[in-house]
Amino acid sequence: MTLTTTDATVPTDTPAPSTPPVSQATRLQNAQPVLEKLFALYPHLFGANFLPLKLGVFQELLAKHPDDFDRDTLKLALGVHTRSSRYLQCVAAGMKRHDLQGIAVDDVAPEHIYFALVELFRRKQLRSNEDLRPKLRVRLLAAFDASGLTRQDYQARVQTNDASANALLAEALAERDQQLAKQEALRRAFESSGKSVEEFADMYGMALRDVARALGPTDLRPTAP
Repeated sequence: MTLTTTDATVPTDTPAPSTPPVSQATRLQNAQPVLEKLFALYPHLFGANFLPLKLGVFQELLAKHPDDFDRDTLKLALGVHTRSSRYLQCVAAGMKRHDLQGIAVDDVAPEHIYFALVELFRRKQLRSNEDLRPKLRVRLLAAFDASGLTRQDYQARVQTNDASANALLAEALAERDQQLAKQEALRRAFESSGKSVEEFADMYGMALRDVARALGPTDLRPTAP
């Protein structure tokens, strides 16, 4: 799976750098003094715990600290910061975007959460011999559920040119369909059985908690005669 972090995981209204590409080591070296300054000014955003930044924070920092930052090095530093795994983790967790005062102001867009999850998976998979795709599918489904979007709208917003990423999401959604179909079949079998939940679980050799979870809230279950 080959994915790269897109600008969707960073404040998207920051401009593209005007300088030619440089090596990763040089980027980090050039960004370090600016990152240290950002930490000194805003430890609640750039300190031990990272927070997703509100869109437009680049322009706000330039306007508020014209003597501390120039356009290109600030853009470079924010790019390094927002592409770090620690920052991507807070985006993937669905934390709100924060302003310079540390006040939560906006939700992170569903597609930004998705891109952060996929990029973190890519980085972890490169360092692991374990197949991490099952874990990612669970997190993708949780992110989809939290988005409140329909499947069609969600897929339209997160679609990329990376076929492997698109296929992984399709697998996760297909897995969800299978789970729902099994739950529906189990519910229908229970309703026609005339058994209590305990009796039904014992009859099929299933754990009681698994049956109870599949059947849903207690008040929606039929009462055995």
